[in-house]
Amino acid sequence: FVCGHPALDFAATLRARRSARFEMFVTPERLNAWYLESGLVDTVTPGGEDDVREATTVREAVYRLVTDRRLGDEFNREALGVLNAAARKTPATPQLTLSGRHTDATPEQALATVARQAVELLSGPDVPLMKECGNPECTRVYIDRSRGMRRQWCGMESCGNKIKAAAYRARKKSAPAAAAR
Repeated sequence: FVCGHPALDFAATLRARRSARFEMFVTPERLNAWYLESGLVDTVTPGGEDDVREATTVREAVYRLVTDRRLGDEFNREALGVLNAAARKTPATPQLTLSGRHTDATPEQALATVARQAVELLSGPDVPLMKECGNPECTRVYIDRSRGMRRQWCGMESCGNKIKAAAYRARKKSAPAAAAR
């Protein structure tokens, strides 16, 4: 969860879209685990394969719309329809309990919550802060709130360190060749 917004982290659950493509939502249990780990809900009822299919459809719509917005393109109408249909459904509703805030949800309610957050993101003030990771293998989009908007990676642990280490090795490898000349 390095993207700075739940909708962007949701869109990033299909990794390396331009190469190896790593799917995180391979089972209903993995989808529900994402809802829990993201902090959107505290408990989620068990889901099925239909929930996974719906979530991946909405995820792809979110990614398409984020890409459209980031590149300054007009929104894809089909993706808009998918996102808005999901956002119209009943979201997860937090409740106050004796021990604090608690949010129970069905997979459909959790997905509606993500969809509504995507609507807020794509129509809100953070749009100019959206950037794609500088790692050519990574396709995550993140919110750059760094000083001077100089952040280049979705996260240092996931991408920044790898790219910096590869650049260092390349410099070291070419340094002896340059010194021999």
